[in-house]
Amino acid sequence: MTVKERGAMVSAYRQMAASGLGIGSSGNLSQRIHKGMLITPTGLTPAAMEPSHLVEMTLSGELAAGQLLPSSEWHLHAAIYLARPDIGAVVHCHSRHATILACAQRPIPAVHYMIAATGLDEIPIAPYATFGTPALAASAVTAMGEHGLACLLANHGQVAAGKHLAQALRVAQELEELAAIYCGTLAIGGGKVLSAGAMAEVRAAFATYGQQHSTPNSDER
Repeated sequence: MTVKERGAMVSAYRQMAASGLGIGSSGNLSQRIHKGMLITPTGLTPAAMEPSHLVEMTLSGELAAGQLLPSSEWHLHAAIYLARPDIGAVVHCHSRHATILACAQRPIPAVHYMIAATGLDEIPIAPYATFGTPALAASAVTAMGEHGLACLLANHGQVAAGKHLAQALRVAQELEELAAIYCGTLAIGGGKVLSAGAMAEVRAAFATYGQQHSTPNSDER
């Protein structure tokens, strides 16, 4: 991966923090590469991150000497890549409203049509497992299924994915917005959930929405 591509990853990591998806070094992100993945290191804040700090490793956890230690959640990222060949980037964070719902172990139903951006009609809860473990990784993979791009991690946070890093970051931002909307509806008695038929119409509309070419900067709604 080139210096320019590494720089784009660092920019995305800083954008993740700037958009309110986490504080300090609590979040992490990765991109699939031909030898495995490139992932943010453990313990570094977005402000302190440099392109050379990103860690190149295999999906089985092997990495060359002389690099920083990878994120403690590398198992989570690797497991998603192994299970889902369609996914090219993963974002994990502890965004506030998504984490509130994760701690309540409450999935997000289709109270707003934009839930379709996650590839699902309901954002599921992945059952709790200790952070940084293969058990948590397996829980998230099962929750996301064959086509989902996001899930909540019970008592932990959220994970989002996409074909490329820009899409994965957009899904994470959308999930947090959906979580905030759902928390708001719960405060006033609960939202009205859209039917499966209504969501099918939304997905059909998304197929022809906007500029119909897939680039890292295109809005794929």
